[in-house]
Amino acid sequence: MHRPLAVSFAATLLSLVSAQALSEADITTVTQNLATGAQQSWELGTRAQSLLDLYVPNFSVFSSTGLPPSASVPSNTTSALAPVFSIAKNVVSALKLNSTSGPSGLVGGDGAAGDPASIGVAVLLANWTGQGSGDGVDYAKAAQSQLEYTLNVVPRTSDGAISHRVAQVQLWSDSVFMVPPFLAYYGVLTGNTTLLTEAYNQIKLYRNYLRDTDAKNLWKHIVLGNNTQDGPNDDGHWSTGNGWAAAGMLRVIATMKNSPYSKDFSSQQKDLASWVKEIHTAMFANIDSTNIFTNYADKPASSDMFYDTASTSLIASTVYRAALLLNDHSHLPNAEKCREALFATSNSSSSSNSTFGRRQAGDSSASHSASASASRSASRSSGASSVSPSSTAPLASPSATTAPLSKLAHFTDDGWLTPVVNPHQFGVQGQNSPEGQAFVLELQAAYNEWVASGSPGANAAGRTASAVVGWAWVAGCVVVGSLLAYA
Repeated sequence: MHRPLAVSFAATLLSLVSAQALSEADITTVTQNLATGAQQSWELGTRAQSLLDLYVPNFSVFSSTGLPPSASVPSNTTSALAPVFSIAKNVVSALKLNSTSGPSGLVGGDGAAGDPASIGVAVLLANWTGQGSGDGVDYAKAAQSQLEYTLNVVPRTSDGAISHRVAQVQLWSDSVFMVPPFLAYYGVLTGNTTLLTEAYNQIKLYRNYLRDTDAKNLWKHIVLGNNTQDGPNDDGHWSTGNGWAAAGMLRVIATMKNSPYSKDFSSQQKDLASWVKEIHTAMFANIDSTNIFTNYADKPASSDMFYDTASTSLIASTVYRAALLLNDHSHLPNAEKCREALFATSNSSSSSNSTFGRRQAGDSSASHSASASASRSASRSSGASSVSPSSTAPLASPSATTAPLSKLAHFTDDGWLTPVVNPHQFGVQGQNSPEGQAFVLELQAAYNEWVASGSPGANAAGRTASAVVGWAWVAGCVVVGSLLAYA
């Protein structure tokens, strides 16, 4: 093979493996939009945890260094942790706790009993690292108040499932992400294994109520309660709800596994791992050739059912986490297809690009679904600080090419994921979703760690075409290098 032909061969291989990934600048834009948009309790909690997972993984529950985390903040992570501590400070400062008041959630007034607990991890971490000694905020008391409120005040079912709502017993799939991870993290930091057991039990109870065996184990969204308070039930299989459940389980597994109590909870971790896989199998059985989930997983796209990139990002992130945490590689080909679809360029030949109309920056249009459009919570404003990635922030995979967000099919020119479900009305297509931005960060964090670990499972049977080509690229480089050397 002569030099021009060898170069051409190399160029062909490189073009085949140019799967789109987000650049560091793209991630910064997504992160800044998340900071601007996150106002509701669950948005703040989700934002805090996604920042930890991506920018300061040593303080994440997924950290390989183990739990509890370091009680001191290294100087090179101060700026990256600052927005997480800012969320905790703003929320706790607004509580106005006193000795005469009973226990309360970290955020009140929006009708949600479960959502505020998602901020508890940030509050616990602020207390663990001694932030209160500098700012005078009593993080320990706030976290204890949230714990006592969750365990002793929030209504329950007769068999003990903690309600997601305040006014009545109502179970939402979302709550698996909000409450059990807080209970487990609190338990590890205080050496209270009863709380680890309670975290597991709550997930088990929620699964008993929400798993729909008639739908091959997809989870329903909302059960129990009535339509006169908090909005209607939702027996539909909401894609984001299934993602919340899988993601919450993985956080509890990681908290148990990375703690000193891992062996004591081996059977619980095994159960949780099987339940995560159960959701993955059910979800991917319903995805179509676009590799983007519809808002309700088992409902095909139509004038009344839209595609949702937010839930797709969340589900894909949990597959990479499962590969790393559980050594489960069975759905990696699906996750790779989802990631490639989510980060595809507008001029890509991907089948999804002919299906979605790309929203421009500032476009206020949003199509609506005829399915349930109940409001999730009342509006609430809280301070949200911006974040700039630290010098230690993980970058996009070095083997992937990047393009500006303005060239990506599923991002607006100003960096918002699209199309997405309205996070405040789960049956309606939305415009800007803060939780969707957080899910992108979660996907990037999990994918980065998967690549850094050597992409375990990428060479398993049934791998995607891109993975096959990726290995061909490595071999091709060796062959081409030799040919060029002797040309």
